[in-house]
Amino acid sequence: MLKIHGTPKSRAFRCIWAAEEAGVPYELVPVSMGTGTKTPMHLKVNPNGKIPVMEDGDLVLFESLAINLHIAAKAGAPLSPAGDDMSRVLQWTLWAATEVEPSAGQWAYNTYIRPPEERDSGTAAAGAAGLIARFDVLEGQLAGRSHVVSENFTIADCNLASVLYGSWSNKFDYGGHPKVKAWLDRCFARPAALAARKLRDAA
Repeated sequence: MLKIHGTPKSRAFRCIWAAEEAGVPYELVPVSMGTGTKTPMHLKVNPNGKIPVMEDGDLVLFESLAINLHIAAKAGAPLSPAGDDMSRVLQWTLWAATEVEPSAGQWAYNTYIRPPEERDSGTAAAGAAGLIARFDVLEGQLAGRSHVVSENFTIADCNLASVLYGSWSNKFDYGGHPKVKAWLDRCFARPAALAARKLRDAA
């Protein structure tokens, strides 16, 4: 059985969702953000002192999106497709991490995560502008297809949508990107996503 170390209110949410999509049994090992990640026991599995961490037998992985790729591979297609589509999954997963998440973080920290007195409106605006630029790309990718890689939901959808969960749940203005908004709505209404969201809401 997989062990996912973390809390559902962290990036572990992504891995819980992936495990639910894959139908892979998992155990959630509670680790809180902050001091919980700095204990000697946790640092043995992730020397970066962060969550999540996954254990699958002798394999230990950190980095949430890498964990998700591993989980999806256990399930196979369509979650983890073969051939060129798998290369596309990798492309969009890396795009989520390198292009989308930095802007999403800028906007989130300065919109709803930090206390109001610590927020910077200029940084929030820069993050929003960065997200809009990426949504222009994603809107084009979703033209003529219901999901990012193909008509099937793949781990690329899980990875990219989970990076955008904060913007979606905190009412980012998707007005100029109806296909992106409809895609996110579909992703987060999936039974596996609803199960992960329930755990997140209860944490």
